Amino acid sequence: MGSLHQESGLVTKVCEIYAKIFKLETLKPSPDVNSLFTELVVACIPPSSINVATLPKNIQETRSKLIKLCGEAEGYLEAHFSTLLATFPNPLHHLDVFPYYSNYLKLSQLEFDILNQHYSVEQDVAPKRIAFVGSGPLPLTSIVLALYHLKNTEFHNYDIDDLANSMASRLVSPDPDLSKRMFFHTTDIMEVTDDLKEYDVVFLAALVGMDIKDKVKVIEHLAKYMAPRAMLMLRSAHGSRAFLYPVVEPEDLHGFEVLSIFHPQDEVINSVVIARKYSSRLEVEHHDHHQKLGMGSILPSSCKYCDFQAFNNISTQQDEYY
Repeated sequence: MGSLHQESGLVTKVCEIYAKIFKLETLKPSPDVNSLFTELVVACIPPSSINVATLPKNIQETRSKLIKLCGEAEGYLEAHFSTLLATFPNPLHHLDVFPYYSNYLKLSQLEFDILNQHYSVEQDVAPKRIAFVGSGPLPLTSIVLALYHLKNTEFHNYDIDDLANSMASRLVSPDPDLSKRMFFHTTDIMEVTDDLKEYDVVFLAALVGMDIKDKVKVIEHLAKYMAPRAMLMLRSAHGSRAFLYPVVEPEDLHGFEVLSIFHPQDEVINSVVIARKYSSRLEVEHHDHHQKLGMGSILPSSCKYCDFQAFNNISTQQDEYY
């Protein structure tokens, strides 16, 4: 009974905040915008058993609208700080002006550790080429991974917005190292085909496909064109955090073997999912057969990150939020 009361209180709170956000004249950074999104994140951080898929239709519609507003606000936030960073002679020396830079460092460390856990076992080398889909005007995940974790890897950043790519490129171009290893492609990822076979790992940003149906279409496209056994990393959400981001379920990753899902229990917002593209149609059919037998939701024993305690000290991940 207490759990139902808590869930009802959470839904009421989220709807109240949504109503206030909806009335804002702009979602560009300002005291009012920052305050409301901070209030929203604080409301959704506490662990919750709520299943957003079972909520009434009107609440589902409010959630979908809220997720899109959050994405729009994040885009403005990134553009604002990308513009500010571009005023420095070498922007990469001043990344800490972004107020949530330390959270990018923590999240990137987490994602690198999860990637390394699975990729290095299979390849025994670091990825040579990584694609980041939906990199935006402030591609901090790519930058942090390139600077601190994958120092010999090429990063190919894809975004549909030419202005976002121009802003991002200005941040990297003065750096003698990253300017040679980081590339920007202005294109819809749904139009990229054979080039996807060139990447060892593909990162899918949380803002690509804010509606789960759109995200699944992108995943299916990646499954069709990525190289066999290449890795896919993406972010999901669990419990009350699903008011902030779309939820990606294992069954949404058709054509991929899900290796690990890390659901944070603390203040880290996003779940982290890593999957491997099947090497053959036979593997896909074998997986589909197991799903029909009711075994599709059983993840392999390597899915240790679902409750891996070493990461539970990570503070609030404002990587995708205020």
